[in-house]
Amino acid sequence: MIPNDSDICHQSIDINSDENYPDKPQEACGVFGIYAPEEDVAKLTYFGLYALQHRGQESAGIATFEGDVVHHHKDMGLVSQVFNERLLEVLPGNLAVGHTRYSTTGSSRKVNAQPAIVETRLGALALAHNGNLVNTIQLKEELLKNNCNLVTSTDSEMIAYAIAQEVNAGAGWVDAAIKAFHRCQGAFSLAIATPDGIMGVRDPNGIRPLVIGKLGNNPVRYVLSSETCGLDIIGAEYLRDVQPGELVWITENGLESIAWNQEHQRKLCIFEMIYFARPDSLMHNETLYSYRMRLGRQLAKESPIEADIVFGVPDSGIPAAIGFSQASGIGYGEGLIKNRYVGRTFIQPTQSMRETGIKMKLNPLKDVLFGKRVVIIDDSIVRGTTSRKLVKALRDAGAAEVHMRISSPPVTHPCFYGIDTDTQDQLIAATKSVEEIAKQLEVDSLAYLSWEGMLSTTREDTNSFCSACFTGNYPVAIPEQVKRSKLMLEKATV
Repeated sequence: MIPNDSDICHQSIDINSDENYPDKPQEACGVFGIYAPEEDVAKLTYFGLYALQHRGQESAGIATFEGDVVHHHKDMGLVSQVFNERLLEVLPGNLAVGHTRYSTTGSSRKVNAQPAIVETRLGALALAHNGNLVNTIQLKEELLKNNCNLVTSTDSEMIAYAIAQEVNAGAGWVDAAIKAFHRCQGAFSLAIATPDGIMGVRDPNGIRPLVIGKLGNNPVRYVLSSETCGLDIIGAEYLRDVQPGELVWITENGLESIAWNQEHQRKLCIFEMIYFARPDSLMHNETLYSYRMRLGRQLAKESPIEADIVFGVPDSGIPAAIGFSQASGIGYGEGLIKNRYVGRTFIQPTQSMRETGIKMKLNPLKDVLFGKRVVIIDDSIVRGTTSRKLVKALRDAGAAEVHMRISSPPVTHPCFYGIDTDTQDQLIAATKSVEEIAKQLEVDSLAYLSWEGMLSTTREDTNSFCSACFTGNYPVAIPEQVKRSKLMLEKATV
């Protein structure tokens, strides 16, 4: 039984316009799930999503289950804009799933906000998804043949309906889900709520992350989160990752682990470690801050330079910049100050403001930079438009030399697994050499970290990561129709 959602709307801007399109790969989503009888699951989910806000800033949603009744609210905007005390109070229950969204499949509209909620013969299910399917065209045709009433343009809703189809054909929750997952190809980390419990699921390659936590000493209070930072904020203890090809089923009987796909091969997205996940999140038993510092140290070894100061582009470039400083002996400092209160603004500057150089996000420290040979560290370059503006700002502030170092290899291929990247012809490194990029950015020198250096620095099996955006070696084959549709979408929206 699904009560009507409240109808509080928030404005949004066209994220795909050239003026607002970010010059970085953008993560798709953050997912959160909790089974905690006698706890305020809505409020705990709110804080979990708050910690996962960096994974998606377009929309947010929470669904809670009170017996067989699902309560939900979702809308456009940041977590703190979508929810307030009053709204959280009308989301009772013992279990919940939540979602923060950045759209890669489906446009930026309220109807596409998650969790996706679908009715079945066993009651409603609420599904939160991080990732992208690559067989959506085929899956959609199958669903429509069975008269599914798709109301969104997301692959997430298709997964929910695929599960509902199997439930309505007579299967129980877990068997239905497993049958549905075998119909899905691509990247999917899921938190799924039902009247009987919650599921945590990863695709056979584990491309997107998902972790399990324990809340307090109660034996049946478990938490699912895209990252460990979502556990930390509510005081939950990190237990382990959900494994590739694993389904965990959390009910009043505790946690049951099911290997739903035996042909699993771990291929975690390497960009989760380089850039997407929060630096305080744990992967491979260490914070990503430590890994990113090692990237910087490796970068300094591979591409040394004589300079007076090194600093990172806030915030994601800072750990690598510290590592670069440690390995090179060049003093670390702050050359750029970030306005941390800038989100998405609905007020666009006028043309005259743009011409005078309105600086909303980053501002150079002129007295620190004047007359100095500077090394600026960033985690990636996609189009190069932001990097070029940044270099110009440093020179205008008086920098004598500007050397740029990137703590990842050149991004040469688009992602189809839940990261919003440009089509290949829009990626600067796909069409230009390093020397040509340096000339376009107007830097004195430019160097990227090697692919081998990036992987070896993980201290893990180098074959256990997806690095397709650097190599074009996709672990799940991409149909040509999907490649063409991405190109058509890019041309239509940019």
